[in-house]
Amino acid sequence: MTKDHGLYGPDSVTWRVHADPAMALAGLRALLLQAVHPLAMAGVAQHSDFQEDPWGRLFRTAAYVKVTTFGTTTEATKAAAKVRGVHRRLAGIEPESGQAYRVDDPALLLWVHCCEVESFLSTTTRCGLRLSAADKDAYYAEQVRSAKLIGAAAAPDSVSAMADYFAGMRHELRVTEAARRTVKFVLFPPMPTKVGLTPARPAWTLVAATAGAMLPRWARRMYRLPGLPTTDLAATASGIALRAGLLALPEGIHRRAAQATVDR
Repeated sequence: MTKDHGLYGPDSVTWRVHADPAMALAGLRALLLQAVHPLAMAGVAQHSDFQEDPWGRLFRTAAYVKVTTFGTTTEATKAAAKVRGVHRRLAGIEPESGQAYRVDDPALLLWVHCCEVESFLSTTTRCGLRLSAADKDAYYAEQVRSAKLIGAAAAPDSVSAMADYFAGMRHELRVTEAARRTVKFVLFPPMPTKVGLTPARPAWTLVAATAGAMLPRWARRMYRLPGLPTTDLAATASGIALRAGLLALPEGIHRRAAQATVDR
């Protein structure tokens, strides 16, 4: 019987990207990039437990990416249906503009999708994952499946299409007070006292600061973060070092999720 390797399969570019250890850094970058859309940020602030349970929220997001990437087609479909069911019940008003929104708005879902996949691809490649230009286009084309699964509008399917999408979105973006609080929270999240007194605190700050420095220059300027070319070089160097350290872990720990699926 043919194994069900899900939406993509072991020969896909998606498996290569999503099994990379730099994905942890990419996830933080995606969160910071998503936050410059006022309505997307309002949805997180008003309907998420991110402030109360930041670690749980991050782990649940990572689990969703894992199951939709490496799970079976049935597992991926069920996970997406669960998320869509939650989204359908959520709506609100962005407080600074007074604009109404629905979390299941296909345009908002597309913004979140694009921030995620662009961050996943750009961060892993900056940190050292080797992909050709054709591989990068193939990754975005593959990720159209994940966009459809969650209910997003037509997603960009190539590097140039993704660049065009972000260029076209710039006029809708703004850093709200909620976004500023999110950046502060990401850089300095609450930690148990015993953990905060260990090297975990400075280590996390370094990782989060690197994620912020890997944002596009226009997004860094919106946050009033350094937007200089030297910032790009420093962020890339830090990301490469982080990835190299994780790759040195015994047995390639970061690859276990993908390998477990291959071996079913």
